[in-house]
Parts: sequence; structure tokens; C-alpha cells
Amino acid sequence: MTEDEVGALTAAWRARWGGRPIAHELRGRHADRWVRFHSLPGSKRYAETEEEYGVVLGRHRSLLAELGADEGLYLIAGYFAGARVGAAPDPRTHPGAVPWLTIEPDERSVFETPLTLCVSMASLERTALDPLLRSVADDELGHVIIGPPDLRWLYHPYDGGGDVIAPTVHDRDVLKSRHAGWLSAHPAGL
Repeated sequence: MTEDEVGALTAAWRARWGGRPIAHELRGRHADRWVRFHSLPGSKRYAETEEEYGVVLGRHRSLLAELGADEGLYLIAGYFAGARVGAAPDPRTHPGAVPWLTIEPDERSVFETPLTLCVSMASLERTALDPLLRSVADDELGHVIIGPPDLRWLYHPYDGGGDVIAPTVHDRDVLKSRHAGWLSAHPAGL
């Protein structure tokens, strides 16, 4: 990504979402458009077979396609200094990523070390997205946010599912209706 593209992301984030781009904080700030989908039947958290990985990846791709991921996508992932892959993104799962923002921990943070968010652009193609989504599913990569260039919606995959911040309440409700079997039975939707 170029410096201009990173600048465009920063401007789009500030205009659309404001606040810190911390994936797990999005549902609280945008609860009216938030919905969580589980990636395996029965709310099973981790895939154990290639067939289950197929289900996980298929659900992620399906939700992204229905959100309108037909143009390029921002792939944002967080890396902690000193983590296994260091402060730089793992090129196997986040190719072409460049540093975007570093978030220092504060009283709201669930982390104690600075978090560097790195960003790249990708398409919905399996070869572009599947390595990143599989690393998320295996809890090897976190703090991931996926969104289109105008950031009209956000998708936060995590180990166990994906959170959608839909463009509108209606869009959220349509997704919930289409994929009711992927929703949690938990009263809060978790």
C-alpha cells in the first residue's frame, strides 16, 4: 500500500467510525448494527478437520460477499511488539501489509503492550483471504478488521466466528434472517 492509500484509510476511518480501530470495541460502539455469527455448527470454537476448516472459511466468505466485498478490501490486523511474528506482519498471512497505527494501552485497553495495526489491500479471492482467515480461526492472529474502501461496513473475524457492523439496521436484520442457524443462543448474541 502507498502512503496515499494509508492516508485514505485514516480519513475514511475518522469520517465513518471515529474512535480507536480496536476490533472488539466495535460491537459496543455500534450495537444497533452489530451481529455475531459463529463459524461452526453448535457454536464449536475451533476446527479440527479440513472439512470443518471448509465450513469456517465458507461462512466468512459468504458473509463478506453478502456485505458487498466485490471491490478491494482493507485487511487490518494487530501485532504486538515482541510477539511471535514481531512488530511486522507475517507475510504468509498478511502479504503486503504496512504499519498503519500504533495504539498505546490505556485504562480501556485489554492489552498492556502497544498494538501496531498493519493494513493491506486484498480481494475476496480464496488465495488472498484464506490464509489470514485460517490464522484468525486458529487464534494465531487477532485484532482483525476487514472493510471495503469506503468502510461502509466492517467485519471482525475472530477464533470462533465473525462480528458484522452492517451499514444499516435493516442490512443487519437481513443477514441475521438469512443465517439464523449461525447465530448464538446466548441472550446477548455472543
